[in-house]
Amino acid sequence: MNDATCAECPDPQFAAGAGDTSTSAAGSANWAGITSLALGVFGLVTAEFLPASLLTAMATDLGVSDGAAGQAVTATALVGAGAALTIPVFTRNFDRKRVILTLTLLLVLSNVLAATAENLSVLLVSRVLLGIGLGGFWSMAAALAMRLVPDNLFARAMSFILTGVSVATVGAAPIGAYMGNLWGWRSAFVAAGIVSVITLIVQLFAIPSLPPKDNPSLKVLFELLRRTNVRVALFAVLLVISGHFAGFTYIRPLMENITHLSVSAISAVLLGYGVGGFFGNFAGGFIAERSERYAVVFGGTLIAVLAATLWIAGSSAIVAAVAIALWGFAFGAFPVGFQTWIVRAAPDQAEAAGGLMVAAFQIAIASGAIGGGILVDHVGALGGPIFATIALTLGTLLTLRYGPRTVRA
Repeated sequence: MNDATCAECPDPQFAAGAGDTSTSAAGSANWAGITSLALGVFGLVTAEFLPASLLTAMATDLGVSDGAAGQAVTATALVGAGAALTIPVFTRNFDRKRVILTLTLLLVLSNVLAATAENLSVLLVSRVLLGIGLGGFWSMAAALAMRLVPDNLFARAMSFILTGVSVATVGAAPIGAYMGNLWGWRSAFVAAGIVSVITLIVQLFAIPSLPPKDNPSLKVLFELLRRTNVRVALFAVLLVISGHFAGFTYIRPLMENITHLSVSAISAVLLGYGVGGFFGNFAGGFIAERSERYAVVFGGTLIAVLAATLWIAGSSAIVAAVAIALWGFAFGAFPVGFQTWIVRAAPDQAEAAGGLMVAAFQIAIASGAIGGGILVDHVGALGGPIFATIALTLGTLLTLRYGPRTVRA
């Protein structure tokens, strides 16, 4: 299972951007471009994660159940999965900068629609637009990072880009809950819309022109699925990420109905989750530079234990607060671990491999939101941690047994 040296893996020169005109080909790093990608990730994840901190308020205002409102996450995830597979194919002849700017524009439109939605249907349309932008952006982010930095800095660059995830979770969840309490849940989407406009402007100036390099196609996707290390990575994502999002999407109902926290206390706990994720991203990047397998196993093991703790002792405010903060820290290891895993498994078709990874992520998010929603509506707010405990345990064991074993110094 050595993804760096297996016979089925192509020439590693592709990972360094051979034949490319980007700065990495010359051995230097374009950190301005990397920063602009981090801003894009920040804007997308901010919009994607807002429903988790506003779920009960959204459900009440729109006149639907918590489980039904949670399908705003499902809509984004399912569309994101399809977009991750098709956007690189449909845009393969276009400059990647133009594609990224278009996807960020969809993010802007999504936030506008969400902020003005009067019913669940309109909200779901906004989340569909977000899914297109999210899936397309994520599918190309790692491939673009490979073109902007030398190969030996790739894991570090991905860790920096994915810091956008951590910063978004630091801000989106607690600030969204706070703004929702003061001015209504729509105000949070207004703020997210302003952030997305700023992101679009920064990307316009920071991202260099990047002519298409890979030639992704449906044939390439099927060829990648024949690689054992690619299939293992995707299956691990399905288990681990579905478990995480089953717990995270319905974390507010748990804090309200099981732990009985006030809105201000919930905001503080979500801030702890975000701060934990911020530091966890760097810890995950540090581990992934040495072994992406260790990064995923570390995060999966810790979250499985924490989910079980919430399942058993979630009524305790102290236990819940500490467990949720540590959950955020543990999650930080996943994005960089999985992204590094899949791109090193297929450096010759990084965009197509990235599309498969994002599709798996989004399908897993949808599965977690659906499965967790069913359990929450039928067995109560502990349904999320129950789902998370089982799925994360299975995914972590799979990664431990079959994950890539190359350890880099």
